[in-house]
Formats: sequence, structure tokens, C-alpha cells
Amino acid sequence: MPLLESSFSVLALWAVIGYLLGSIPFGMVLAKVMNLGNLREVGSGNIGATNVLRTGNKTAAALTLLLDAGKGAAAFLLAWGLTGAEDAAQIAGLAAMFGHCYPVWLKFNGGKGVATFLGLMLALSLPVGAACCAAWVVGAGVSRISSMGALVAAASSTFFMAFLGLPQALVLGVILTLLIFWRHRGNIARIRAGTEPRIGKKSQ
Repeated sequence: MPLLESSFSVLALWAVIGYLLGSIPFGMVLAKVMNLGNLREVGSGNIGATNVLRTGNKTAAALTLLLDAGKGAAAFLLAWGLTGAEDAAQIAGLAAMFGHCYPVWLKFNGGKGVATFLGLMLALSLPVGAACCAAWVVGAGVSRISSMGALVAAASSTFFMAFLGLPQALVLGVILTLLIFWRHRGNIARIRAGTEPRIGKKSQ
């Protein structure tokens, strides 16, 4: 992709659009529509697909995963398609991540951003996104811990960018990785303590 520079006003506009897209709490919406209860009272209290799965409804979890991933991809692709400027697209994608993690509608207490991160990676570059998804599968599959997969995918994303032809997104990759690790700081503590929930375990 050619790297074009956008004006501050264009970047600000796409930051707002990206944030609003990212802040849509699809997990909460689906849980309410499908009568799954209040996600804040289920498992970790998170609004993402992993916690939706703890309700026992795999369909709702799959839809949440797809819709949350779609937020990151849509923000990037909309900005790219309408401006042709990669800086605007990256800002929109980054803002979507922050919107998911800190949505104004939920008093800035949102999800961990994993699905949105993966969707954004796929929009940035199919090879990089596919590699990040594969890293998640390996990390989560070996450990049977969803957050471990997220940490592995985030930690390896900048390496994939460097080696798969996406050097212009390295700064974005570093910021996203730091955000993922920050949002998972509680999970990291539980992993170390051996108390992190396993994939597919339904909340009691």
C-alpha cells in the first residue's frame, strides 16, 4: 500500500469514527438478545467472545468473535477505501481497538481487544493476520487458555509484520501489543498463579 499523509482533521475524524465502531459492545448486545444473562455476572465479567462462551452458547460466542473482529477490520478498510491514506486507516484501526477496550457506553470498561486485534491484522495484511491467528491457535491450543493465545499472537505480531512485508505498520503493531498485554495484566497474574480458566469451561 502506498503511504499517504493525511491532515490532522482527517486523522481526527477517522479516530472518532474508528472509536465509535470499536465501542459497539456486541457481546453484551447478543447476550441480551439471546437471553444469556448479564455478561458482567458471568465468568470474568468480560464482554468478549471467550466470556460469552462461558454461558454455554457457542453460537453467541462465534457471532461475538466475528462481529468484534469485524469492528477492527471495518474501521481500517473504511478509512483506507475512502481516503486511500494508510495513516488514516491505521489511526481508525487503532481507535477501534481503544473503542472496544474503553467504550464510552460501558463507562470505559470494555473487552480485552483480542478479536478486534485479529480482525485489524487481517485487514492490514492477510499473511500477517493469518500468522497472528495461527499463533493464537497454537498458544491457546497448547495451553488450553484463551488469554495465552492472545499474548502469543500479540507478542509475535511485530515479527510477522517485519518478515512478511509490513514494516510501515510496526509502530502500530507495537502499540497494539502493549495494549493487549496491558488489558491482560490480570490474566497474566492468574496464569502465573495457575488459576486462569480453561477454554470451554462454563461458568457455574
